[in-house]
Amino acid sequence: MKLPRAVRALPTMLRIGVAETVAYRGEFLVWMLTTSMPLVMLGLWTKVAEEQPFRGYTAESFVAYYLSNLIVRNLTGSWVAWQVSEDIRLGSMSMRLLRPIHPMVAYAASHLAAVPFRTAIALPIAAILLVSSGASALTTEPLQLALLVPSLVMGWMITFCVLFAIGSLAFFIMRAMALLNVYFGLFSLFSGYLLPIPLLPGPIRAAAEVLPFRFMLSAPVELMTRHLDGDQLAALLAGQIAWTLASLWIALAVFRRGVRRFEAVGG
Repeated sequence: MKLPRAVRALPTMLRIGVAETVAYRGEFLVWMLTTSMPLVMLGLWTKVAEEQPFRGYTAESFVAYYLSNLIVRNLTGSWVAWQVSEDIRLGSMSMRLLRPIHPMVAYAASHLAAVPFRTAIALPIAAILLVSSGASALTTEPLQLALLVPSLVMGWMITFCVLFAIGSLAFFIMRAMALLNVYFGLFSLFSGYLLPIPLLPGPIRAAAEVLPFRFMLSAPVELMTRHLDGDQLAALLAGQIAWTLASLWIALAVFRRGVRRFEAVGG
């Protein structure tokens, strides 16, 4: 696949992605509802911190954290593992492999096309609540705000690539989707999805700070809600860049090996 060809095909793939999102709007809304856990945790932790701060977090801090969490989760989330696994299981991957565009690019375009729909549904509500109830806990650092968009892009890429790799495991095992439950459990614990990483117990926090899950979700949230000094900011961005490159390499490597196996057995 040549890059110019992919660039020329991108508008068409995005239009197809929009059409798929509209056609499967029921599934899309169900997926949106499954990302509402931050609102549950918001209600719990604001109650805890109403009388006095909990380990430095006030009620306003929790409001800012979990609403930022909700926004980032909706902007960076993906269900590509299920798509890839189903295409392999049903044999549809054969047709994708015959096309001149790498399947990963086609899946990415499809998922990028859904981002505006998720934004239109989740962002206005969360943003209004965030500004009205937790604005005092949001960062005002210009550098952190400037780095927020690149951080969101990298968060999306890490999430997409890790899930693409999990879906590609269907080339090798029958129940690849069972691994998705394991992934989501690890993601919920180590990404800051259920609890801010600074509030995790020591060993779990140490692991969370270096595993990829933090850089999928917590990194953009931290840019929005924490004051980071120069060293912390550099470490955060270095970790995101490293995991973006590593997850892309892993996803392509797993897919390539899977395709070779797929072709070897006459897929």
